[in-house]
Amino acid sequence: SVHMLVRKDKAWDYAIGMLKVDGLQPTPEMMELIEKEKRGEITMEGIRAELDKRYKSGKYAQETEK
Repeated sequence: SVHMLVRKDKAWDYAIGMLKVDGLQPTPEMMELIEKEKRGEITMEGIRAELDKRYKSGKYAQETEK
């Protein structure tokens, strides 16, 4: 519903704002996942799974092993 989309937008805007207060910025990949979640194309569990996949393999995992 429209009400749910507005709530998701506000929740994500708040979360991103909190990151920015600390001088941090979400990656473009994370922003794409956020936009998909806002549109209802992915769930929070889906975001979690995507992040686990990215950070447990590939360049992020290699950087933490150094």
